[in-house]
Amino acid sequence: MKKSRFTESQIMAILKQHEAGVSIPDLAREHNVSSASIYQWRAKYGGMDASMMKRLKELEAENTRLKKMYAEERLKAMIRQEALEGKL
Repeated sequence: MKKSRFTESQIMAILKQHEAGVSIPDLAREHNVSSASIYQWRAKYGGMDASMMKRLKELEAENTRLKKMYAEERLKAMIRQEALEGKL
């Protein structure tokens, strides 16, 4: 996954500017990002504060780790099953 050029606090600052009344095209020009990026940030982080945003990142990282663990265990189970079928 591509890492963002902006930190959570920078994204929050940009979204707060938008809430204060600055238009999205103006923000996009000012921060050199696309309007679509700002809309995506607003959809994902809108209404959050910094602590909630940090918790979201932690949960996403944990979810990724758990998915990898599950995939590895599933692969091991499939290998075991194939080995058992071959012996019978």
